[in-house]
Amino acid sequence: MTAPSLLRRPAPAKVWSRLLLLGPAFVAAIAYVDPGNVAANLTAGANYGYLLVWVLVAANAMAVLVQYQSAKLGLATGLSLPEILGKRLGTKRRRLYWVQAEIVAGATDMAEVIGGAVALNLLFGLPLLAGGLIVGVASMMLLALQSQRGQRSFEYAILVLLGIIAVGFVSGLFVNPPDAGSALGGLLPRFEGTDTVLLAASMLGATVMPHAIYLHSALARDRHGFSENPAVRTRLIRATRVDVVGALLLAGVVNISMLLLAATSLRGIEGTDTIAGAHAAVTSALGPAIGVVFAIGLLASGLASTSVGCYAGATIMGGLLKVRIPLLTRRVITLIPALIVLGAGVEPTLALVLSQVLLSFGIPFALIPLIRLTGKREVMGIHTDSTALKIAGWTSVTLIVGLNIVLITLTVSGNS
Repeated sequence: MTAPSLLRRPAPAKVWSRLLLLGPAFVAAIAYVDPGNVAANLTAGANYGYLLVWVLVAANAMAVLVQYQSAKLGLATGLSLPEILGKRLGTKRRRLYWVQAEIVAGATDMAEVIGGAVALNLLFGLPLLAGGLIVGVASMMLLALQSQRGQRSFEYAILVLLGIIAVGFVSGLFVNPPDAGSALGGLLPRFEGTDTVLLAASMLGATVMPHAIYLHSALARDRHGFSENPAVRTRLIRATRVDVVGALLLAGVVNISMLLLAATSLRGIEGTDTIAGAHAAVTSALGPAIGVVFAIGLLASGLASTSVGCYAGATIMGGLLKVRIPLLTRRVITLIPALIVLGAGVEPTLALVLSQVLLSFGIPFALIPLIRLTGKREVMGIHTDSTALKIAGWTSVTLIVGLNIVLITLTVSGNS
């Protein structure tokens, strides 16, 4: 008779098969460690210390929920979010919807190219325009990998870059560890004036990226396919929970590490309101080696996130317009706005901040339909959200959309 303990222990082959199901969420998680996040997190830590640690914890919790819902939608229906919307919207509304989604995806992609260009400038002194071109070419190589070798190979490449990002932004904490008591104190929700409200809104409200919501539903579906067997779909959805929690936990650790690094080593130092200034301060405080690792992490962030952003844009166009153009052609087209900004001499960190504000406009268009669809039995069947999940989903929608409205309002009023 088999021992009960052995019944509870998965066979090695079964464990390995479960691990092979992981991956799509790690691609989507790149959106949460892009150069825009770097700028916001460093600013928060340098200016306010550990005050806003709680914001990143809350943001990560909501990101887990949202990305899980997106992946579940793709697995339960066999369709991506853009494809479902494309079937439900009339021609005119569908085209208008595509326009706003493409603008948001383009703004995000522009920020990511700029972040990579800044990293090359920090590492090698390259002009920003030349750096943008190099990032564009490198991202084409990544996308060619996806086109020629398939999604799994693309996932492997993104996982490597995600690991480099993690090392780049976590390593400084080993040289100058944060104060544990102060870091834990940052878990208490509070503000210190209007500026901290604005910064918290930019960190929390703009954390959930619209393009990651659209893309994850397609990534999960494309990787696993659609099964008519409800038991198979249930198994895949359960595996997706592990995928999402693992990926977003890693992204959350990286983001919190950025803030802790700035709070510990950059607090009160002049010039840390730009990425270049923060890099100079990190190098001065922690040494040239950590400065180089930091810049490499930023480069990996820009390269990975712009590749994923371009992939997302293709998913949006294919689902809403039923038009597909080669990924490499799309990469060339979407690279142009970033090169124009870099060539015009716009301050890179300012461009990153403004791109975060612009993408805030697109969040309700992605988030509200997602939560509505996953709560509909005629769409999801037996995989419809439970009551608790519906409450959590709509609570997250209210908070995220509300904070994005605050972000936009404060930004506009502050610049008027």
